[in-house]
Amino acid sequence: MVRCPKCAVEVDVDEDEVEEGEILSCPECDAELEVVQTHPVKVNVINETEDDEDDEDEDDEDDDDDDDDEDDDDAEEIDDDAE
Repeated sequence: MVRCPKCAVEVDVDEDEVEEGEILSCPECDAELEVVQTHPVKVNVINETEDDEDDEDEDDEDDDDDDDDEDDDDAEEIDDDAE
């Protein structure tokens, strides 16, 4: 047994069946855990949240651009109606 470093829940791991570098998933918080030692088993959380946050920020920026285009279209329609 090993504890998830992120949420401290016990993760069922058999020392004889796991290899260094293997990726496990925490059943409680879904964190990805990399096996860094096998006897005794030790794991580290793979930190992907920074990359995910950067991707989300880029997506938000793209969405903002799309919103601006829609606003411009609405403005043009209003101008056409005024004539």
